[in-house]
Amino acid sequence: MRINQKSYDLGAAKSSIREIAAYAAKRREEIGAQNVFDFSIGNPSVPAPDAVYDSIKQTIALPPTQVHGYTPAAGLPAVKEALAASLRRRFGEQAARAQDLYITCGAAASISITLHAVINPGDEVVVITPYFPEYRVWIEHAGATCVEVPSCKDDFQIDAVALRNALTERTKVVIVNSPNNPVGIIYSQENLAKAAAVLQEGSKHFGTDIVLLADEPYREISYGTDVPWIPSLYANTVVCYSYSKSLSLPGERVGWVLVPPTNPFNEQLVFAIAGSGRALGFVCAPALFQRVIADCVDEPSNVAAYDCNRHALMDGLQSLGYTFVEPQGAFYLWLKALEPDAEAFFERCRAHEVLPVPSNSFGCTGWVRLGYCVSYQTIVTSMDAWAAIMREYQHEQL
Repeated sequence: MRINQKSYDLGAAKSSIREIAAYAAKRREEIGAQNVFDFSIGNPSVPAPDAVYDSIKQTIALPPTQVHGYTPAAGLPAVKEALAASLRRRFGEQAARAQDLYITCGAAASISITLHAVINPGDEVVVITPYFPEYRVWIEHAGATCVEVPSCKDDFQIDAVALRNALTERTKVVIVNSPNNPVGIIYSQENLAKAAAVLQEGSKHFGTDIVLLADEPYREISYGTDVPWIPSLYANTVVCYSYSKSLSLPGERVGWVLVPPTNPFNEQLVFAIAGSGRALGFVCAPALFQRVIADCVDEPSNVAAYDCNRHALMDGLQSLGYTFVEPQGAFYLWLKALEPDAEAFFERCRAHEVLPVPSNSFGCTGWVRLGYCVSYQTIVTSMDAWAAIMREYQHEQL
């Protein structure tokens, strides 16, 4: 039987993050959950807000056709208006209109729809390393080449010079993710303004229109650092969002794509995104959870719980002598491996039932990502294992 080879290769290759998470699940069955320290996958342990459960209870009392029936392909008009109104309250009157939004089945669908809407064969898409590994999958599936641009070595902000040098006449999209997965940093207003200037210059120089795709599923999880609204800095921006992290709803798969009305290609992009969603089959996001996010559109994320975990992890690891980047947002800690080979360091950690994700998965070497969206107890009880790992390396250096 002849099948699509690219699809076969993707299915056979698997995801490192999910493979580690699956291994963790197996080990929990074998030796008990209390003995496995799984920092692999960004699966929130913080429960969804009470407002989510209240909305579900109210919504399921509606007539079945309103709860389970089809909605318009791009989403319920009333839901889109509620979302747009919230964005206007937060980011100004020019932030959004209902017709600028396309409701999706989560951030993966949002990004994939956007890429397919704008990419033509031979185009290039720039990502800032380290980056979420599925970007490459979605980029290449859309028919483009993934171009990796290293971030600044000292603070992991966007390197404007490296970005400028990476742009070509084939550059169609640049993806930025802030708060960032995997590092946890937030791109500053100044840094984003410099990047925006580079894209404006590049578009003018090459006679093209570079799209800035802002991937923002962690926007609500910030520890006091401002998260700039990127469309105010660069007009040709498309924003992709998900409620997986902010409302702890990763399994419900609901989010949106926004083409701000200030985007000079608004009408073209809105239609292209609708057509892309149609072609990919990403239409009519679940009606129940469309209504839930409309009810909970201004519900705050439980940042305090993640902040508690953040401090517990940082304090514990720092006391043991580890080096890391202090997270400004999201719920990941970027930890320096105790040897240059991140995969080898991961194997050493795994021997102690500690399961981070090696940085090779994110396009660089020498680091691991720790997702601290786990229980507080997991972080506290993992410290003996982290101490044992450190002692092993220190002993080998004697």
